[in-house]
Amino acid sequence: MVVDGRRLFAHRAGSGGPAIVFLPGAGAVGLDFFNVLTAAAESSTALLYDRGGTGWSDPVRLPRTPTEVVDELRAFLAAAGFRPPYLLVGHSLGGGYAQQYARRFPGEVAALLLLDPAHEDYPRYTPAAAASDGDAIDMTSWEPPPVVIERFITLFREKFASWPDEVREAVIDYHATRWRAGILEASNLTAIYADLARPAPLGDIPTIILTALALDPGSQLFMPDEWQRQVIDGKLRLNTALAATLPRGEQRLLPEASHGWMQAERPDAVVQALRDLLAVVRRDSA
Repeated sequence: MVVDGRRLFAHRAGSGGPAIVFLPGAGAVGLDFFNVLTAAAESSTALLYDRGGTGWSDPVRLPRTPTEVVDELRAFLAAAGFRPPYLLVGHSLGGGYAQQYARRFPGEVAALLLLDPAHEDYPRYTPAAAASDGDAIDMTSWEPPPVVIERFITLFREKFASWPDEVREAVIDYHATRWRAGILEASNLTAIYADLARPAPLGDIPTIILTALALDPGSQLFMPDEWQRQVIDGKLRLNTALAATLPRGEQRLLPEASHGWMQAERPDAVVQALRDLLAVVRRDSA
């Protein structure tokens, strides 16, 4: 699909509505969610895509603001013939984009499933020593040692073992060779958080927040375990507070899942949350 002269990669499956749209986090790609998309497609139309500058979509200058990303997604969905309202599934930074979409266009969002979502209040809940803020730590020119790349390839082979071979190998090759897009996309978090804070608060939208509580084996290559535990504690408090502000918000804890691998470690929890939200949306529209 072409949007503003730029080709965006997408894959869809299933039929019916509302359409379920997956928004990956920074450093991730749509095909990272292939397993849960396949399961979701048994209940409704499911769509994954890559934002401009990431995955197999055409390049674009990074970083971008959440407003730019949401505008691109909205234009893409319209051009692809998908009619709102949508069920948006946002992981990490993609969760911030999903909230931005719902705040700006509440009538176009039927429900939200947020997987450890980014939020403008994250800096307040996470100790400065544990915050990996791209403004404070410039990693845009960082080159990982070969052992780090090898470890990530091993992790992907372990976590994505159930993916079809051709999908898994394509995803691994992307992450092994084009990982810098994820760093660039999240390289101006101060501006990203400021943009996320501009729209009105989330309204009466059915929302489930999944919070991963286990140490992330990928993050352990860069961050001491104690820092990770501080991040997890802050994230838990933030997600608890966010759910409490939503008239139809719910938080579900995943003690055995980690931030970067939630859909691989607990696909059952992700799919069950999707089915629960679909039931609410269909009951409301009946």
